[in-house]
Amino acid sequence: MAVYVDDMRAQFGRMVMCHMVADSLTELHEMADRIGVARKWYQGPPKTRHPHYDIALSKRALAMTFGAREITMREASAIAKACRAKEEEVNRP
Repeated sequence: MAVYVDDMRAQFGRMVMCHMVADSLTELHEMADRIGVARKWYQGPPKTRHPHYDIALSKRALAMTFGAREITMREASAIAKACRAKEEEVNRP
């Protein structure tokens, strides 16, 4: 199990952002807590298709010091999709 940060660079005001995804929601939220990203910034179903955080490059660097792995944006999409499928399976009645 792991947390990942992608190579996307999107301008948001004065910040440059990327995505943070993980193999599980638990890992994703734990890393967000660890690097100081508030849960209110979480983006996932039903608001967005795949669970992730958009994080500033400064938080990306911090996440990497805590073990996040660098990946491509395409890989991030696949990992987030797998995480969503896993969570849906767990929560199925």
